[in-house]
Amino acid sequence: NNSPLLSSLYQSHIPYFICDHSLFVDFAFSIFLGLASPQLFFTQQLYSTHIQHSYKMDKVKKDEGSDESSDEESLLSSEEEPSWISWFCGLRGNEFFVEVDEEYIQDDFNLTGLSNIVPNYEFALDMILDVEPDEPYTEEQQEVVESAAEMLYGLIHARFIISSSGLQDMMKKYKAVKFGRCQRVFCQGQPVLPVGQNDLPRTNTVKLFCPRCMDIYYPKYSRHCNIDGAYFGTSFPHLLLSTYPELVPVRAGNNYVPRIYGFKIHRSSTILNYNQLYNNNPPNNNNNIKDNKDEQFNDTSKQLIPSSSSSSIPKAKK
Repeated sequence: NNSPLLSSLYQSHIPYFICDHSLFVDFAFSIFLGLASPQLFFTQQLYSTHIQHSYKMDKVKKDEGSDESSDEESLLSSEEEPSWISWFCGLRGNEFFVEVDEEYIQDDFNLTGLSNIVPNYEFALDMILDVEPDEPYTEEQQEVVESAAEMLYGLIHARFIISSSGLQDMMKKYKAVKFGRCQRVFCQGQPVLPVGQNDLPRTNTVKLFCPRCMDIYYPKYSRHCNIDGAYFGTSFPHLLLSTYPELVPVRAGNNYVPRIYGFKIHRSSTILNYNQLYNNNPPNNNNNIKDNKDEQFNDTSKQLIPSSSSSSIPKAKK
């Protein structure tokens, strides 16, 4: 009781002494043989217990510190700026796109002929591959190059999705119903695939092909109605179903039957005859009607940056 160290150690570490039965046996045996006084024994044993407890607490603090540092590193890595391809595919309205491998883009063979279609091809390619320019673009140049990069990536995407890697990526999206479902009632929610009506850009918007009724439809959401159909091409859905025949659904055999008061309309009815006549020979005044959704793509692609001013754009670092 007279020792301050003994009293402080005893008060702070008495649970360790009580719970340690081996320590209690050693204490009793030492006192019985007269090898040590009770005060000295308590001081030595409790001091060693204090050292062990301090070592454990220091180890716990070090572990917590390492965990915090690892959390900070993971947070910093998560805050890193994503690549242009990841950014583009993550935009709202670009859910139909998959991320094209950079190795595929870096192969010149896969880009054959695109330099003749896409204006400012070199600048757009550098932006897609995250190559920094020697000098930063102005706001006007940035907008022009981003537009060219979108077109270039879309045309590369159309070629990538008919490769083995691209077909696998699109198959995963198809199984997850990322492209939507058929709007036809008798198709019973059949998943659809994106398809283009033309392989040339600025011609038609993307449509959705239903493998059950073998027809195409406009996308359900308006944000998908402005995607160029050339970014998916005319062959993709049919090549996918040919590569994976287990994805081909059973053809829809049901057709809607018009009725009046529960009775089928006779074939000689003017309604059915008019529909058949209209399908075979549509009125002439409708031949020149253009779809509003496709009208904006009928204009030929213009040179976004004139050749005379192309030299004003700083070259990218290689």
